[in-house]
Amino acid sequence: MVEKILANLEKSNCATDNTFLQAVSEVLSSLEPIIKSDPRYEQFAILERLVTPDRIIQFKVQWLDDQNRVRINNGYRIQFNNALGPYKGGLRFHPSVTTGVLKFLAFEQIFKNSLTGLPLGGAKGGSDFDPKGKSDFEIMKFCHAFMRELHPYIGARVDVPAGDIGVGSREIGYLFGEYKHITRNYDGVLSGKPYAFGGSLMRPQATGYGAVYFAREMLFQELQESLEGKVCTVSGAGNVAIHTIEKLQQLGAIVVTCSDSDGTVYDPKGINLSIVRELKESGRRRSLSEYTQWVLEAVYTPKTEYPENAHAVWQIPCFAAFPCATQNELTFSDAQKLIQNGCVAVVEGANMPTLPDAIELLQQEGILFAPGKASNAGGVAVSEFEMSQNASMEKWDFDKVDRKLDELMRQIYKRVALTAKEYGVERNFVDGANIAAFKRVAEAMLLEGV
Repeated sequence: MVEKILANLEKSNCATDNTFLQAVSEVLSSLEPIIKSDPRYEQFAILERLVTPDRIIQFKVQWLDDQNRVRINNGYRIQFNNALGPYKGGLRFHPSVTTGVLKFLAFEQIFKNSLTGLPLGGAKGGSDFDPKGKSDFEIMKFCHAFMRELHPYIGARVDVPAGDIGVGSREIGYLFGEYKHITRNYDGVLSGKPYAFGGSLMRPQATGYGAVYFAREMLFQELQESLEGKVCTVSGAGNVAIHTIEKLQQLGAIVVTCSDSDGTVYDPKGINLSIVRELKESGRRRSLSEYTQWVLEAVYTPKTEYPENAHAVWQIPCFAAFPCATQNELTFSDAQKLIQNGCVAVVEGANMPTLPDAIELLQQEGILFAPGKASNAGGVAVSEFEMSQNASMEKWDFDKVDRKLDELMRQIYKRVALTAKEYGVERNFVDGANIAAFKRVAEAMLLEGV
């Protein structure tokens, strides 16, 4: 059955959907052991329905730049599955955004949201608009134009978008302002809002912190190890990477790398996070190649290196590696190098950053591998916390959100590990995550009928 579904998908999906086909293939391969365990899965065509989006919405976004020239971008929202609750998933503003990329992300979101145990479906959206180099007014005008097209399809009990690459609290604020202007509704239709009007504390930190909480629990339960004093490598220098580094450092780990599209920073004394923030969170978003000079000017130990190779991050000996940049960034040869250098765990902070053959190699060699649909679920978890606060008109303090996030990530680890053990694939957290998530979604689909 699985082979037939994959063959049909390959025929009906164009070449730009390769990441989507990769994600589907991984999930369906994991599910083979349980598909025949319940004849209802075939009777109700659960798999076929699961890999087909409920709807793909595409629209034209027309906006004026600062020179009053008309600019055109493509906008999208893919609502994939709402068996468990309202659609939930981020909006991404980046030139690489296509329906293929968004289908992959929305499909993954179904399983990620299921693993949290929260009542959330899966969706994703965005635009090929690039915020880099744009003024605040241009970003505001684009966001307002985007929301004018998107607003008929979303709602607090229908579809609740959040932020993703290129969409932070500034963009969410502009989007929410236009939604409120159009609908006159002040409701929790977006998460990741500024705290001043309904946002949750700790939303920016959630994905990175959650990945570290998952890693801490996995290492303790599987190896009786902690992160304290251990050398860790992190890829990326965006929101997820920065907060992964921050939480690792708070737990006593020594984080020696971060990276961007130009290359990798290697700082054996530990990454100076304040410099990374200054380079990447300022309005200009400068290259990490400037890190070394900043370190020298700060009278810091001048041993920092910056090889112009983003893959150099995986060549550094480490205890645990955290790919937090983008999809398919960690290759088979990267995995070989990690194994040679004594890495014991790879924890995904980004969405599907590890290639399938690299995952297989890591698992064969006994390396603990945490798939992103489990380990980076902290972001959507705190988004749901925000929805709960909006619905009850409450504000939770930072410590409460942090405690709930920590507990939820430990529960996800437990759910994944127990499921893997139950199905005879102990320590295979990819299969464990896919099976646990599928069972919850499939049960809801069966109960609601066709």
